Amino acid sequence: MQGKTIYVIARQELTINIRNRWTLIFALVFGVLVVSIAYVGIMAEGFSGVQSFTRTSASLLNLVLYVIPLVGIVMGTVSFTGDKGSMELLFAQPLVRTEVMLGKVLGVFASIALSTIIGFTLAGLVVVLGNGPEGIASYLSFVVLALVLSLAFLNLAVLVATACRRKAKAFGIALFLWFFFVLFYDLMVLGSTLLLKGQTANRALFLSLFGNPVDMVRVATLIILDNVTIFGASGAALLRFLGGGTLSVLALIGGLCLWTILPLVVSHRLLLKQDI
Repeated sequence: MQGKTIYVIARQELTINIRNRWTLIFALVFGVLVVSIAYVGIMAEGFSGVQSFTRTSASLLNLVLYVIPLVGIVMGTVSFTGDKGSMELLFAQPLVRTEVMLGKVLGVFASIALSTIIGFTLAGLVVVLGNGPEGIASYLSFVVLALVLSLAFLNLAVLVATACRRKAKAFGIALFLWFFFVLFYDLMVLGSTLLLKGQTANRALFLSLFGNPVDMVRVATLIILDNVTIFGASGAALLRFLGGGTLSVLALIGGLCLWTILPLVVSHRLLLKQDI
């Protein structure tokens, strides 16, 4: 496996995605939304004008948790279930399949990261001009967590696309995964804990947090922002079990790393066994 080959494939994939109108639409819409949130403020709570970095991050959290996973899983599915002829031509070259997979993943992730960072940077400039740089470290941590979340769902899309290979089926499963993790998972966990009592329910809540990368990013962000009053039962169980914010954030980051690595490892093994 050669790093130069991976770089060439990644650069080609980045160029293709930058030219894709959906990538440009996402960058534009995301940028407008985050700048609007930073400028308008939390009107429902009586704030107006430009927010601080902490309030901006808290306001952007729900947007990130809904939009970033969807973008990651859709763009990953499109890239790995694209034109069948071009994929076959790429794999017919004297390349290691690992190089192709890593190059495409890095290229797609670079396009998502570029669009996301542009939006966050514009919002950050608005906040700095209005309120100064206080809280920028927490804001940067939030941006990093958002990028890791996009990579986790991108790799889930790679796993689905590699396992299914048919575009329609892959898209159906990918969108179901987005719906499951973003909307249904918390309801399922809370519903199941109603059947449990005491310490067993707390332990189930604690373990359930590591089964969903969306929840891990949400809780980690709120701990970093010192907004521990609203991150829900799973986050409260996490703090009770680990006894502190720092250890909790480290545990969540470790869990997110596993969510980015394991789907890619499984995808790689499936790809090596396939007859393309």
